This record gives sequence, C-alpha cells and structure tokens, in this order.
Amino acid sequence: MSFIISLDTSTTVCSVALHHTNSPDAGTLLACYELFTERTSSAMLTTLISNIVSQAGYELARLDAIAVAKGPGSYTGLRIGVSTAKGLCFALDKPLLAINTLAAMTEQIRSYFPTDYLLCPMIDARRIEVYCALYNTNGEEIQQTSAKIIDEYSFNEWLVQKPVVFFGDGAAKCRLLIGNQPNAIFPGIDVLPSARTIGLLAASAFFRGQFENVATFEPFYLKDFMAIPSKKRVF
Repeated sequence: MSFIISLDTSTTVCSVALHHTNSPDAGTLLACYELFTERTSSAMLTTLISNIVSQAGYELARLDAIAVAKGPGSYTGLRIGVSTAKGLCFALDKPLLAINTLAAMTEQIRSYFPTDYLLCPMIDARRIEVYCALYNTNGEEIQQTSAKIIDEYSFNEWLVQKPVVFFGDGAAKCRLLIGNQPNAIFPGIDVLPSARTIGLLAASAFFRGQFENVATFEPFYLKDFMAIPSKKRVF
C-alpha cells in the first residue's frame, strides 16, 4: 500500500489530499482539505499538510510520494505549491510527482459525458485569455495545454465535429462569445482545481514511475510572469 499526499495551489483554491493506492487504477481518497481563499500562503499550506496526515492517523514519514499541481494557473500560487512540495521531498527523501492542473480538472467530470464528447477545462488567464486544453472522456489529451485568446471563432474546428464541454473559471468569458454554437456545452456547475483529482492521477503516475527531478523541476507557468507597475503618487 502506497500513500501519496497531493497539493494544489494553482488557483484561489488551496487544497491538500491524502490517497492510498495499491494499483495504477485504485487511488482511494482518505482525506481532503479545500480552502477557498483569495490568497494562499506557504504557512497555510504547511499547516494543512500537517493536519491532514495526523488526523488521518499517519506520520509524514509514512508517505511514499509527494504530488503537486504543476500548472497552468496563478504564478504565485504555483510557486508556493511547487516549492512546498519540493521542500517535503528533500526533507523526507521522497519522490515528486507533477500533474497538469487541467487534466485533474477533467478527471472530475469526464465520467458524466458520452464518449463522443470532448472536454475543455479552462482557467482564467485575465482579459480575454484562458489556459485550456482538450481531452476526450478517457482523459486522453487531444489538444495540448495552451494560453488562448478567445474570440467568436475559437474551437470552430472542433465544434463542427462534435459536442465540446467548456468548464472551469475561464469558461464564462468563452460562453459570451461562442455560447450560441449548438455543440458548445456549458454545464451549470463549478469545476475548480482540487488535490482530490491531482491525487488520483498521481497514483497512476506513481506506478508508472513518472517522477520528476526534484532539484530541477519548475512549475508549468505557460506564460512569463508580468508584474503590474505600481502607480506613482502625484503631489
């Protein structure tokens, strides 16, 4: 039996989950904390990690791997999550698993739709841009993760072929532009990144030996960080 702790700080949801697994397809959730906050701090995250392991009746040393949402998402959030995960790996001498945030979002809903549908998770990247990808209902990537500027022609090549489900906090801006397309589906549910499904995908990656180099691993930022210049005070 292997134990994996998973962290997701890629958006405003800070979540930690503990899974145990004995096969690539049998990740079982033991505990999960989710905080819906505007700001995620490393102190908050380490407290959740300590609490979830102890309250589940285990110790950190019992863990077999650390998993983290690698992105895309918030630059600051990803940096906090990855640095915390790497710190645990070094301190406990455990391997690191990194899971695409959009793939984990897809894992939450893929079983609810017919096999001929495509699934498009979206994370708001500000203005008229989203981080997105396309998956089939088996969780296989059809179109790789990208930062996409949305207009009325976005996804036309897919929408003429089959239904596409758009979800996540970036889907609202997409709905305004392509919501009139008959094959564009916008479910009335909030699908936000969560360590719950990071852990499920991490269980499979663990058995396939898909570990990261802890020393060199970096978050999947997708775009360069752009600081917003502060306004100068005029006297």
